[in-house]
Amino acid sequence: QVQLVESGGGLVQPGGSLRLSCAASLSIFSFKVMGWYRQAPGKERELVASRATNGITTYVDSVKGRFTVSGDNAKNTVYLQMNSLKPEDTAVYYCSGTYWGRDYWGQGTQVTVSS
Repeated sequence: QVQLVESGGGLVQPGGSLRLSCAASLSIFSFKVMGWYRQAPGKERELVASRATNGITTYVDSVKGRFTVSGDNAKNTVYLQMNSLKPEDTAVYYCSGTYWGRDYWGQGTQVTVSS
């Protein structure tokens, strides 16, 4: 059974940092792509960052230079390091993985950027 579990969200002041973790129930190499999405109230879910099996990463323009996606194969975990956080980064962040053509999702973790 494929499971993804996010952690690491919370309340942080503008300019601060958080690291989100996504623990998978199987090797992250098993997923064609793993991605981090976010959904703010009243907005559509958007892809923030992704990491393919070959290590290639992509980022939405609004987070380039501030967010970094990485993986630890030994821990079956993908991370999203978020620096220089802004109030507009406030959202529920979801981890997703594509396995054998099907997308799997975690339960989400809340990130709130506020003073």
